Amino acid sequence: MIPEGLSIRCATLADVPAIESLIATSAHGLGARDYTRAQIEGALRGAFGVDTQLLKDGSYFVAQLSGELAGCVGWSFRRTLFGGDARADRDPQRLDPRTDAAKIRAFFVHPAHARRGIGAALLERCEAEARAHGFRRFELMATLPGVRLYAARGYLPGEPIHWPLPNGLTIEFVPMSKEDGGWQKPTP
Repeated sequence: MIPEGLSIRCATLADVPAIESLIATSAHGLGARDYTRAQIEGALRGAFGVDTQLLKDGSYFVAQLSGELAGCVGWSFRRTLFGGDARADRDPQRLDPRTDAAKIRAFFVHPAHARRGIGAALLERCEAEARAHGFRRFELMATLPGVRLYAARGYLPGEPIHWPLPNGLTIEFVPMSKEDGGWQKPTP
């Protein structure tokens, strides 16, 4: 059930400072059970973060609840699967919706609003937008705290990876994918 008063809108470049703050709060608050503080800090320097290309493409969204930023997520028609502006190896090449999967990117929910339907609403918005652009497959790089949400929405996991961090550590992610129609909303 989606909380009353939730609104989802396209993010703008003016939202970047608030999104950066939300990402750090979410990573520390929701990631603490699965990652060490040092892993989270390392991930915040590249693997996690705002990718302003998504904002410029009009494919990044923020969820607000009672005027407070409650979550953010984007989808992409570009090759980069994850990582913010600090990650130098991003690939801006466009995807072909006939053969490629849209990328679900930079998904974070404020810990105070977790498990209240906000993540599901944001994911549904991204999938709908990607479908409107011809995509029928979706893929993402899940953090360990996000795996359950994605699995509940029909995403299938691949082999976990250990991504190198700038502080010499690694962080575990799970690549996940979904074919359109892989999950159907339960009927009441």
